[in-house]
Parts: sequence; structure tokens; C-alpha cells
Amino acid sequence: MSLADIPSALDALRLGKPVIVADDEGRENEGDVIISAQLATQEWIAWTVRHSSGFICAPMTNDIADKLDLPVMVLNNEDARGTNYTVTVDAADRLSTGISAADRAHTLRVLAEPTATPASLHRPGHILPLRAMDGGVRERDGHTEAAVDLMKLAGLIPVAGIAEIVAEDGEMMRLPGLLELGEREGVLVITIADLIGYLQEFHCDTQLPTISPILESPRVDFEVETTVPTTHGAFKVRAYRDRMTGADHVAIVSGRPTNGAIVRVHSECLTGEAFGSLKCE
Repeated sequence: MSLADIPSALDALRLGKPVIVADDEGRENEGDVIISAQLATQEWIAWTVRHSSGFICAPMTNDIADKLDLPVMVLNNEDARGTNYTVTVDAADRLSTGISAADRAHTLRVLAEPTATPASLHRPGHILPLRAMDGGVRERDGHTEAAVDLMKLAGLIPVAGIAEIVAEDGEMMRLPGLLELGEREGVLVITIADLIGYLQEFHCDTQLPTISPILESPRVDFEVETTVPTTHGAFKVRAYRDRMTGADHVAIVSGRPTNGAIVRVHSECLTGEAFGSLKCE
């Protein structure tokens, strides 16, 4: 079996089927089952448990985690990959103890329910929600962000169920094993690298897909603003940080710009600004 393309994986997710997502060999070098939380079923959660560690997490956007009152588990995150774990949960109206496939599928669906409130959940529980970085895989190339990005691209509620796939000996399953498993079980396999490439391709394409909220989210975060008096008048100085690269950018604004404001982009040039070099671009 070869790797699937991203559109095929999105089609599978819309049908409520799982996909297997592999990350880079230089990162965790493992694969996760990813499934839509809103379409989670007892059948597929039982399948996921059989082929994984059995530890099911629920990646989601920060907005949804805030709405459901799911704070991070610890303030000082010591996880090597910076995964944002929250408190664990069960659906408040779970069928039994919360650990069964039926209960965990139900809890995932509750997490993705637009009308859910903090009272819809009991804490602690058997599902571990994860907060995804706002910039998705282009900010952090982890399975948490991949899951949320895939849900957004598929036009689904951005909450997923994920679990790490293990081999029969209990070790993490690598790409050759993931491809073999996918072929045997009829489950598509993709990579985070291909997902990033897909997003970058559409980011540069004027013909964006109709379901593209992920591409419309701001790439930069506003950080701080101050006023700087100059001989040419007072200017607003606003600082922004790029979510993907971490680079800081400064906007210097005069007056109250309208939609037709004139913009000049200045590239930083140390030699020109400090020594008057004429070779700056």
C-alpha cells in the first residue's frame, strides 16, 4: 500500500472513517489513528483501541477548550514535545464507567457538540483533551495540530479522537508497519509532511477550496502597541509575531488607515541602517 493523498483522507473522515497519520522520522517517528469526534462510533473506537495503546486523546481548538472550561493540566509543561494536555473528561451522561468503546465514542461526540457546556462533562474521565496550536501544523508539526487541521479541511467540527498505534510487541509502529496495517484494514495512511505541503499549496493558490477556515485564520498574533512621537508627528507602533516562524514584525502606522491605505514593506538591513550601506535591498 502506498501513501494516500490528502483529499482522499478528507473524504474518509467525512464518512466517519479513521485515517492513519505518520509524522517525521526525526520527530516521534510514529503513527496515530485520527477520527472525527462528531462522527465517532463504538465500532471505530473499539478498532482504534485494538490497534493502539488504548489511550485516546481529543485534540481541539483553544476556542472549544475554553468554551468547555478545559484548562491545561499543568502550568509548567515539561512534555518534551510541548503537547498541551488538559484535564481528563467523560460525558456527564455516560452509559457506564466511561472506559467502554461506546462511552468513549459518546464522550468524543459530546466534546464536538456545538451546544455542549462545561456541565456536559465530568472531570476526571477517560478521554484526554489536547489543545492544538492556533497555527496548526504550520506552527507545530504534531499529531494534535494535524488532527484539528484535517477536521477543518474536511468541514467538520475541529475536535478529533486520536491514539498512538503500536505493534504486536508493544513498540511504536513505524511507517512500513503503518502501511501494512492500512492495507490490511482498509484504512488510508497519510503523513504530516504531505498535509503541510497541501496547506502550503492552497495558501498560495487563488482558487481556495470552499471549506477553508484554516486558511483564513490570521497567521500573525498582535502583541503590543505604543505611540512614538517623531518630528513628522505621532506614529502608532504595533508588534506582531508570526505563528509559523516565530519572527517578530513591526507595523508603523500614521493616522487612521482606511481600506485604501498606502503600505510600504521595509526589509531589515543592519549594515544600511547602522552604517549607511547602499547595498540593502
